[in-house]
Amino acid sequence: MGKSLEEVNQSVSTQNKKTVFRKVLAFFGPAYLISVGYMDPGNWATDIAGGSQFGYALLWVLLMSNLMALLLQSLSARLGIVTQRDLAQASRETYSKYINYILYILAEIAIAACDLAEVLGMAIGINLLFGIPLIDAVLITVLDTFLLLFLINKGIRKMEAFIIALVLIIGISFVFEMFFAQPEMGKVIYGLIPSMPNSEALYIAIGIIGATVMPHNLYLHSSLVQTRKFDRSVAGIKQALKYNLIDSTIALNLAFFVNAAILILAAATFYKNGMYEVAEIQDAYKFMEPMLGYKWAPILFAIALIAAGQSSTITGTLAGQIVMEGYLNLRIQPWVRRIITRLIAIIPAVIVITIFGESVTGKLLILSQVILSLQLGFAIIPLIHFVSDKTKMRGFHISKTTQIISWIVALIIVSLNVKLVFDEILGWLKTSENPIILWMTVVPLAIGFLILLLYIVFKPFITKAKQEIQNHSPHNLKLQFSKKGNYNKKRIAISVDFSSADEVAINHAFELGGMEAKYTLIHVVETVGAMVYGKNIDDHETLIDSKLLLEYKEMLSEKGFKIKTKLGYGKPNNVIPEIINKGNFDVLVMGTHGHTGLKDLIFGTTVDKLRHKISIPLFIVKI
Repeated sequence: MGKSLEEVNQSVSTQNKKTVFRKVLAFFGPAYLISVGYMDPGNWATDIAGGSQFGYALLWVLLMSNLMALLLQSLSARLGIVTQRDLAQASRETYSKYINYILYILAEIAIAACDLAEVLGMAIGINLLFGIPLIDAVLITVLDTFLLLFLINKGIRKMEAFIIALVLIIGISFVFEMFFAQPEMGKVIYGLIPSMPNSEALYIAIGIIGATVMPHNLYLHSSLVQTRKFDRSVAGIKQALKYNLIDSTIALNLAFFVNAAILILAAATFYKNGMYEVAEIQDAYKFMEPMLGYKWAPILFAIALIAAGQSSTITGTLAGQIVMEGYLNLRIQPWVRRIITRLIAIIPAVIVITIFGESVTGKLLILSQVILSLQLGFAIIPLIHFVSDKTKMRGFHISKTTQIISWIVALIIVSLNVKLVFDEILGWLKTSENPIILWMTVVPLAIGFLILLLYIVFKPFITKAKQEIQNHSPHNLKLQFSKKGNYNKKRIAISVDFSSADEVAINHAFELGGMEAKYTLIHVVETVGAMVYGKNIDDHETLIDSKLLLEYKEMLSEKGFKIKTKLGYGKPNNVIPEIINKGNFDVLVMGTHGHTGLKDLIFGTTVDKLRHKISIPLFIVKI
């Protein structure tokens, strides 16, 4: 499998830095590209609604969301740093082809929905600041395609610098907004204490959480951390994990400040003056100057909105490229990818605004958040499975405590998002003129998503249990070798498949060769990836197989046998003869039970092909 974002993979060196500060600085950057997804226009509507309706009471929800986001982003970074795989690539190596196609489609829909929110946010900002009609402003957003192409050609560090500059614009704008609004600091601190005024507040809180944690950011972060080139030793990986955690903490706390500032601004401006119904971005802009008494207040608000839309739309495109390459192993030019993604977002926006008018932009933003909510579980749950896997993470898996906390966070987020989606569908059913159409389309689709989500949750546990049953531990081998003093085989190849058949095959091999013979244990990885990529494959099953083969060697060597190992990739009836004919062996010993490919070899016609392809005797052992 190719490298994630190959054109910038390991393009930033973190080595040979003279000071600790320079080394830390070299790692900084990826999390800032992630942070813009947590302050994109989709968050603004929920923050404004929360502040205008409930004042400072829901600030704690933003803080909790930020802590959840920090945990999940650190897991995503860990996956990329340790395995050198992004989340899409890891999914492709773990799940079946058809499941991956579904996950890919869902990820693409989520990215398009996110891009829709960013398009609308930028367009609203342009509309408010320059008075350009909203439709024209939506069409203007196509131009940032060329900006992205320019930045990609300049390298990842230039792109990070541009995004950080936009983040600073957003941050500075809201520092001034806080000065204009003069919030009551005592109530701000009190708002950090968990409370829930009523059921409407719960709905807004769910919306805030749904808008905060973005699924495409999990794909993006696991890829962006791979742009850093560092020492791949244990110490080097630990250092990379530490510096990226610091990077994530600073960047996501900045995003928390922006989201909190939007909510505080709405509370200090609208809630304080009894304007509880302000939920649209346009309304917030319109009332700011008369309420605060500063003409710069709405201008800075619009500038920050444009910066948020522009920064998040760039990172959304990168996420789209990662998802396409990871799930499909398909690469297209970034500018083509950008135009496709942008058109998918612009076309529905233009159609809806043309038919229903500018007043529906708020509903479109909410719809985009619902779509993101649907996809969120399909990114979070595989991520937790992957970083908990000892074999995949090569000793850098998360602790049991972190696993428990991660699953609790996943349960909270997924449950709240399921409730949000359920409530939205229920609302559509109640207000629709033709509910039967929704019952025939939307409801079955939602049920299908729920079934798929349950499959994603439990499938790795079932696979792991089966693997543990199927893979025959070397410590369970019962050797029944007895010295008889008359051996004529000096170089013996033994085909192993980590099933109970290995025990019989190895015992018979030792009866043929005794203690003096040299033994070579041969195992063939039969995955699709192994057939395509050969020895370059680094998937889950290959890691397990190579580990078990090494354990076989160590255990048998300790008993005094001369053991070598050979790992092959592809179809056994092709790979085994190649290994045998290149080596210098007297006999090949094989067991009867194992993986499907080896069963075919023993019981099917392929055994004849194998027998005719090798130039030495084939010794078949049946249990």
